[in-house]
Amino acid sequence: MKREGDRIQRGAGGSRRRRLALALLLLGIALAAVAGLDRLFPPELGRLRNLSVLVEDSNGQLLRPFAAADGAWRLPVTVQAVDPRFLQMLVAYEDRRFHWHAGVDPLAVLRAAWQWARTGSVVSGASTLTMQTVRLLEPRPRTLQSKLIEMLRAVQLEAHFSKSEILGIYLTLAPYGGNLEGVRAASLFYFGKEPLHLTDAEAAMLVALPQSPERVRPDRNPVAAREARNHVLARMEDAGLLDAAAFAETSGEPVPPGRREAPMVAAHLADRLRRADPATAAIRTTIEASLQRGLEALVARRQSELENGATIAILAVHNSDRTVRGYVGSTGILDSGRYGPIDMVTAVRSPGSTLKPFIYGLAFDGLFIHPETIMVDRPMRFGDYAPRNFDNRFHGEVTAREALQMSLNLPAVALLDRIGPLELARRFGLSGVALRLPAAAEQPGLPIALGGVGVTLQDLVTLYAGLANGGVTMPLRFRADQEAGDSQVLMSPLAAWYVTHILEDMPPPPNRLIASDGRRQRQIAYKTGTSYGFRDAWAIGYDRDWTIGVWVGRPDGSFSPGRMGRDAAAPLLYEAFDLLPPPTGAAALMKPSGAAPVGAILASNSELPPALRRFQPAASAWRSPSAVQGPNLTFPQDGAVVELRSGDRIESLPLEVTGGELPLIWLVNGRPLSTQPWRRQAEWLPDGLGETRITVIDKAGRSASAEIWIQ
Repeated sequence: MKREGDRIQRGAGGSRRRRLALALLLLGIALAAVAGLDRLFPPELGRLRNLSVLVEDSNGQLLRPFAAADGAWRLPVTVQAVDPRFLQMLVAYEDRRFHWHAGVDPLAVLRAAWQWARTGSVVSGASTLTMQTVRLLEPRPRTLQSKLIEMLRAVQLEAHFSKSEILGIYLTLAPYGGNLEGVRAASLFYFGKEPLHLTDAEAAMLVALPQSPERVRPDRNPVAAREARNHVLARMEDAGLLDAAAFAETSGEPVPPGRREAPMVAAHLADRLRRADPATAAIRTTIEASLQRGLEALVARRQSELENGATIAILAVHNSDRTVRGYVGSTGILDSGRYGPIDMVTAVRSPGSTLKPFIYGLAFDGLFIHPETIMVDRPMRFGDYAPRNFDNRFHGEVTAREALQMSLNLPAVALLDRIGPLELARRFGLSGVALRLPAAAEQPGLPIALGGVGVTLQDLVTLYAGLANGGVTMPLRFRADQEAGDSQVLMSPLAAWYVTHILEDMPPPPNRLIASDGRRQRQIAYKTGTSYGFRDAWAIGYDRDWTIGVWVGRPDGSFSPGRMGRDAAAPLLYEAFDLLPPPTGAAALMKPSGAAPVGAILASNSELPPALRRFQPAASAWRSPSAVQGPNLTFPQDGAVVELRSGDRIESLPLEVTGGELPLIWLVNGRPLSTQPWRRQAEWLPDGLGETRITVIDKAGRSASAEIWIQ
């Protein structure tokens, strides 16, 4: 009997082992099936790949977002970037057991099923935040079958992602009315702030909106929005998250009156970087948001002083690493009346006199001159080219220092004639600055000394930052992940020091008040420039740490009456430097040039070596007064049709002549025009439209005329 019992016991044990093995086999098959289904049907995350492109400052602060490909404002966000109070309200209102269930809340399912069975209709839903996230990722019709799929997908989502990651997906995709998706877009467009800093009333509004985003939109239905928000606040009071006093205060707050515009800080740079790299979802720039906002406010304030069609551009660079910290492409990217969409930082314009410091620098390098070398400012002709000074006067003997500070044209052209325009262009090219020549020019010529070439504001800031760094240039950096470019020697440290030593003694612009405390006065070296026809006004300046460039003009290239770099751009340059952190320590007391480098000669002209005491232009440059040709009317041209009507008024007509001997007399339809006879530019305000004859007569009685039609 005992042996029989043992056999029965052994048989029962074997049966249990077989059943256990079968159960384990079935469990393994089930797990393999689940794993296979998971691999065949992974979570659908396609909508997370269609997000708004974000352009940020150097610290991650949002400068400008771009709508997603489908037109939605869908800004990615994580729970760490959202106010904890909002998250607390969201979970309390939507899914109290979110942090312990596995995607489906069985208690909520049982409650909903019981209510449906008892009443025959849906009283409350059982959707968890995870299930709602599934629905945002894979929108489906509201059917029982869809609900079962959402439950399975919710469990799958919980297996793949943490609770924080699931919340992040929900907060990125939740609908907030119109084309706003995600809590970050809603917070920016409704409240003008990031969701990390929400009030209780704002948080409740953002909890309520996804429930019925179109019906309770505050910009469309403020009454419904207020009721929905206060319903959430009441629930928070019931849950103990608000006391009675806080509820009374927050429920009385107004809802947002409308929808704000998208953030548009450093808009031109953001657009530029996005077009260059459209595949990157988040672009971190080198911009300092506080400085950028200050520069934009400065430009907006000064814009009111300009005529219609004129605008301002500013570029600010930190010298040590050539990172761009401020970038204003124009007054406003949406202001089509001022050609706002055009980025004037990259627009090719005439530089006026702003290239002269580099001509002098190369001349210092070539030992042609010293700052105290005597140069002669008198009429000269270089082949067919006969330059003249801006004021049409000649100053005789001046030092090189004075010639650069007064921005005299004849000495600069004579120096470039000695250096060679090709050599200047080659040096610029090595620094990454390509001169844009006029269409008819095959190679650089002497007119580039006076602005007869095309450059950009970015080009000029690149070159002047090289002066600030001892003559060594580097490409500017716009992105935080952009590696530093190769450095290039534009000129020797000694030559750069001489140029800076001259430019830092330039007088401040008109109406610039000097600080009473000299220790706090920022010292900068700067140069201004004005292009032909007053079309471009420039001011580029630098100190030891910063280089800033300013351009003022009309993007369409039209004539700007009387606007010069010293009057229009230089005051803006100084105001831009005022926005920078003040220099500290010993640097605050030192000029940009600092201590003289080895080899510097600080001497009077008489103490210079004989070869450096006087600069002699090429013999062919001298010309006698008899070589002066008659006047040539360069603007307007004979037979031209000139459009001067602007709305209900008529704009003035610029007049320009080359050649001839001063003084000049201008006639319009045979009547003398009141002008300055010692200038080759004039301006005339027509009293009507139609045919007009313009005549100019020089000292010798020679004349030039043009018949034009004004419309």
